[in-house]
Amino acid sequence: MRTRPALALTAALSLAALAACGSGGDETGAEESTLTVLAAASLTEAFTEIGEQFEAEHDNVTVEFSFAASSDLAAQITEGAPADVFASADQKNMDKVVEAGAAEDPRPFALNQLVIAVPEGNPAGVTGLADLAGLDFAACAAEVPCGAAAQTAIDASGTALTPVTFEADVKSTLQKLTLGEVDAALVYRTDANAAQDEVDAVEFPESAEAVNTYPITALADAAEPDLAAEFTEYVLGDDAWAVLETAGFQRP
Repeated sequence: MRTRPALALTAALSLAALAACGSGGDETGAEESTLTVLAAASLTEAFTEIGEQFEAEHDNVTVEFSFAASSDLAAQITEGAPADVFASADQKNMDKVVEAGAAEDPRPFALNQLVIAVPEGNPAGVTGLADLAGLDFAACAAEVPCGAAAQTAIDASGTALTPVTFEADVKSTLQKLTLGEVDAALVYRTDANAAQDEVDAVEFPESAEAVNTYPITALADAAEPDLAAEFTEYVLGDDAWAVLETAGFQRP
């Protein structure tokens, strides 16, 4: 007489356990996705925050970033490096990716402009490019968007200025200043803003001659094409723009 209730109880518990597993399977066993985004070094702070926002709105999605010089990233993409999205600091490097058939229809999402970064308090009293004469200053390498912009601005000023060091990207250029290895650095306004506790930003008129347009695109061989398209649209939207504007970017 005791066996039947015990068997019935065991069966009931088994069914309940199976039901619990079934009801929770969609949540605990949901497939996770990773979105790989290659982005210009100057987007590091803004895109990190935008990526966190995107993850918060997309369950089981992780956004992984690789930040570097746009020229390096474009080369990686055209050589077949796996990625889902590319955000460049200029149109020139984006064009290389499009011409290689790795993307199509990129869209601009931000503008950026150069400033002269100087130590906090501006001890040398820099007010413009001409004041860099006689000072040690850093700039990006010519093939990097911030380097091309720096040379355009210098040419527009009519001054004969030569940096003492050419760096691989804007972050390493700014680091030369924050480490005390140079007196000034030509960097984007957004990077100076990100380091505002350590540096001051000096605006100069010639920077208007070298404004960089930032385009973004989903890549043709994206492993996550739907997510890549969603992330691209997100970057073009108002929530992402609020982050970009706070960082110092301008709207196209």
